[in-house]
Amino acid sequence: MDRIYVDHAATSPMHPDVIDKMMKLMGTEFGNPSSIHYFGRSARNIIDEARAEMAKSIGADPNEIIFTSGGTEADNHAIFGVAEAYQQNGKHIITTQIEHHAVLHACEQLEKQGYDVTYLPVNEDGLISLTDLKQALREETILVSIMFANNEVGTIQPISEIGKILADHQAIFHSDAVQAYGLEKINVREEGIDLLSVSAHKINGPKGIGFLFVNKEIKLPSRLFGGEQERKRRAGTENVPAIAGFLEAVRVSQKERDSKQKVYQEYKTAFLSVLDENKIEYSQNGSLDETLPHVLNLSFPGTNVEAMLVNLDLAGIAASSGSACTAGSIDPSHVLVAMYGKGDERLINSIRFSFGLNNTMEQIKYVGQETSKIVQRFTNK
Repeated sequence: MDRIYVDHAATSPMHPDVIDKMMKLMGTEFGNPSSIHYFGRSARNIIDEARAEMAKSIGADPNEIIFTSGGTEADNHAIFGVAEAYQQNGKHIITTQIEHHAVLHACEQLEKQGYDVTYLPVNEDGLISLTDLKQALREETILVSIMFANNEVGTIQPISEIGKILADHQAIFHSDAVQAYGLEKINVREEGIDLLSVSAHKINGPKGIGFLFVNKEIKLPSRLFGGEQERKRRAGTENVPAIAGFLEAVRVSQKERDSKQKVYQEYKTAFLSVLDENKIEYSQNGSLDETLPHVLNLSFPGTNVEAMLVNLDLAGIAASSGSACTAGSIDPSHVLVAMYGKGDERLINSIRFSFGLNNTMEQIKYVGQETSKIVQRFTNK
């Protein structure tokens, strides 16, 4: 059986160029980047090159990039770091109800430590209200953490407008861009972003590596203590092959961003056309306009998400119910709860299809046909 992977929003396969680069370096670049001899300098040059190109990809300076173990560490470093460094200015934080759990659980932990957190609601498209944000801002607000785009439904938040609102306020603006980076144009200067989280495994890079952009004007204490790596902001010997692989993934994603957007939109259109041809009843979760090109979250009335996923898997199709970080949980998606409320049927019948490397139009149409058959079996239509 040929298996088809349409769960790229959970994680993505490594690009062949990334694998080649990492395999080569794992056999040659073993030096410690902190060492002053040839082997150390050679490793350091790789890190410096990666830092410069990743900074350029978001309109930042190289010394504003901190390498991390991924998006979760980047989010945690940003949130706990700001809370610690700026608590003298206040203990109020604003985020949204649909953030990744790396943000939500960090904020919940801060609440236990005496911080006050406002969780902004979203509408049925998954968008926050800028009016709600303005009303939630207080004199003592020190951090606003709002994701660039949602990992479950793909909705893109009005990031530039949020940046303008915060421009004259003391609050620091953090955005989790893990799902958006590589597919959406990001410029931290133009959008007023102070802290930005990115992870390599979402853009066909290796797992276990990411970065946090930190505006040079922001004070951010280290969360790890040891050596003086990353300008004393993140101790630990750097993972040189992973960083090099990350760079290769960034290069590919930046080069192919526009073409990928076009192809993935074509995949969406083709997939929905197959459903329409088979007279399948469905509705799309999330914004129809402001959305990531590769994420398609659909509600199928009369079905059950767990049964749907099992049947899709039996047909050789890997999709998901949303965030992989909550897979196996009996709780409904917190994103869909925020959008529709606790009693809505869409909480138990929504599937996320997400496209990426190695997918073809033929595959997408096949997924559409198999999904139609499964839905028809469940609904007897």
